[in-house]
Amino acid sequence: MNIGDAAKASGVSAKMIRHYESIGLLKAAKRSEGGYRLYSEQDVRVLQFVHRARALGFSLEQIGKLLGLWLDQDRASADVRALARSHIEELNRKIAEMEAMRRTLEALAASCHGDARSDCPILDDLAAQ
Repeated sequence: MNIGDAAKASGVSAKMIRHYESIGLLKAAKRSEGGYRLYSEQDVRVLQFVHRARALGFSLEQIGKLLGLWLDQDRASADVRALARSHIEELNRKIAEMEAMRRTLEALAASCHGDARSDCPILDDLAAQ
């Protein structure tokens, strides 16, 4: 199938497919006599895997490791689990940071009069050193 068909089947844009090829996440596509990229069903499965992993917030580096584990029939599931647990810890850290940001913004927004006055605690806080 061509890149458009692979994009439609996998949910990954043609631009991202080319990017994944360029960084080695997806093996280089075979080419038609006219030079068009050709993708197999296995290529589409890899793209679907990458797409799902991205939706779960894994980095491209992590996805490369996961792909390697997925394609290795002799892998230990403990390696996959360790990678997933590490990602969960990272997500928890980011969630905590975002919750702290939300609390700060809520407090700043509550302290702002929101009227015609020019003084603004939100801007004052952003400008503070």
